[in-house]
Amino acid sequence: MFHHRAAGGREKSENNQSRSLLLIFYDLILFIFTNVFTFFLHHATTSRYGVRIFILQGLSIFACLLICRLVMGVYKQIWRYGGSFAYLSLIVADAVATLVYTLLQSIPWALPLPRVYPFSILSLNLLVTLLIRHLYQYTYENAGQASPFGRALRVLARCLAGLKIKTTAGVSHTGGKAKKINVAIVGAGRVGVMLADELLRNPRSSYEPCCFIDIDTAKIGRRILGVPVLSGEEATQKRLDAFAVQEVIFALPPKPAEDIKQLYEYYSTMGCKLKVYDFPIREAEPGDKRRLRDFDIEDLLFRKPLQFTDDATSAFYQGKCVLISGGGGSIGSELCHQIAKMSPRQIIILDVNENDTYNLQQKMRLAYGDKLDLRIEIASVCDREALDQIFDRYRPEVVLHAAAHKHVPLMEHNCCEAVKNNVFGTLNMVRAAEKAGVDKFIMISTDKAVNPTNVMGATKRMCEMIVQSRTGTATRFSATRFGNVLGSNGSVIPLFKRQIRKGGPVTLTDKRIIRYFMTIPEASQLVLQSGAMAKNGELYVLDMGKPVKILDLAENMIRLSGFEPYKDIDIIETGLRPGEKLYEELLIKSEELDKTENEMIFIERDKPLEMDEIDRKLDILREALSTQDDAAVRRALMEVVPTYHSPDEVNAAAVSLLNGQKPLDA
Repeated sequence: MFHHRAAGGREKSENNQSRSLLLIFYDLILFIFTNVFTFFLHHATTSRYGVRIFILQGLSIFACLLICRLVMGVYKQIWRYGGSFAYLSLIVADAVATLVYTLLQSIPWALPLPRVYPFSILSLNLLVTLLIRHLYQYTYENAGQASPFGRALRVLARCLAGLKIKTTAGVSHTGGKAKKINVAIVGAGRVGVMLADELLRNPRSSYEPCCFIDIDTAKIGRRILGVPVLSGEEATQKRLDAFAVQEVIFALPPKPAEDIKQLYEYYSTMGCKLKVYDFPIREAEPGDKRRLRDFDIEDLLFRKPLQFTDDATSAFYQGKCVLISGGGGSIGSELCHQIAKMSPRQIIILDVNENDTYNLQQKMRLAYGDKLDLRIEIASVCDREALDQIFDRYRPEVVLHAAAHKHVPLMEHNCCEAVKNNVFGTLNMVRAAEKAGVDKFIMISTDKAVNPTNVMGATKRMCEMIVQSRTGTATRFSATRFGNVLGSNGSVIPLFKRQIRKGGPVTLTDKRIIRYFMTIPEASQLVLQSGAMAKNGELYVLDMGKPVKILDLAENMIRLSGFEPYKDIDIIETGLRPGEKLYEELLIKSEELDKTENEMIFIERDKPLEMDEIDRKLDILREALSTQDDAAVRRALMEVVPTYHSPDEVNAAAVSLLNGQKPLDA
């Protein structure tokens, strides 16, 4: 293998040398041409010098050019992709060569030709050399066209440079003419121009830039790369239709969320599919590269992504053994990815779902290899003996408890299972953590635990009370509560996407529904930072800003796909599901909050119950579970969770608030 690589390296080196020699040969031919042309141009002053002087003069000048170009790396450039640096290197090399030859002419034994003659040769030669290189680059970029012009360029490239260029542009795989997608690029700055240049240069690109849209008056009305620049006012539906624009691409530097929202709302009405061109000015991570992508659903939050983790958070998890229950889920897997960046000593994934856990394991191995000590344990949080063995084997220092049944409608019809898994599963985890001497235990909760109207929310509220009551042990407990997570398993986003792909209709339970949203990375970072700052018994809550109407979310997703709501794809109501309420609150008593060092994270002032009171509530639930009757378990939940009310009661109060135009958190 080594010999094979060495042979391949020698072959590439020899190939590069032959191309450099070929380019030097072409430059010599050009120089001879310009030298002869200049000689006859200055014939009145050069005729008295003999041919010998003329040849020596030319060889001296070319020697200076060749040495300077070699030093500047001109012959190492790949000129078919020549950019400003390549052309600048050529100009600087020739300028230095001119200066060097001028100095040589000042010595006594210099050739006796007039001083103006070398300047004429060098200037004309540089001009012709730049022209030929531009022509070569243009030929390479356009010779793939299936047209007489393209064929002529291919013949020229074959004759002059030995290039065999295949026909690519404008031809489909079936042999027919491929129609490109006409796009308008919002932003004629550095990012937008780089995108247009890439699309225009790439013969296999499926996109054809038709116009730029910008606010810079110095650019409006002019052309960049041959593409006209329109103002925002000129970019009307009629004007875009005239360009036959099918997609609008946002190629903008970082802007305020409100500005992006206004642009989105304006262009989403044009009937065009919207896309985003990510081109980081400074790559933060190796995977942070430029890409043309669809407008992600996370973008519809129209706010700057929240960053919670900091150096102190990373330092907390560094060198620790961290156990994540429910680690194969959407939140648990993101927690695993985030913690892996913080150099932990070991990560333990505890989950009952082997498929999701296996997929996560393969992703982590691919990303980190042997650098990360990742262990997988397939077990249920309902199995006390298995949990005790796992905790005793690994002795984790930090536990992130994300395992839970979370689907509201399913848990309404499986009350017994919800209580077994969520409530008593959490109790098993708490006791195993205390027994193993875990330092910190962070439970992941939900806004549905606030004034719950369903079994799932009530079980999570009971879990919060269990965790908050454990203030007298060596293990420090806390809970973190956040709203709906965009794109998580079971969220509304995947459902909407499937319905749009099938052509609709998109179904909503109620067009009045309002929810708080955050992204998976935001939710995971919140859990990690609140866990790092937790002391004991805190219930952390995120300030998630303004809630989002699910109807607006559905309409925006339809527009993102290039369709018009209610025209191409309809939106229909199916009625509220069992246990569902019109809006979610994040806080029980919004006026009673304590601030933390992070202005986006607060602590709910919820007085913890005594462990004896928690034990009494758990006995009530155990007795109800023994009947295996969902109705009995639901009644027991309402008894042990005083804030658990029927959805009809809560929704009726919400409607009265909405009709009275009062704030929802009033």
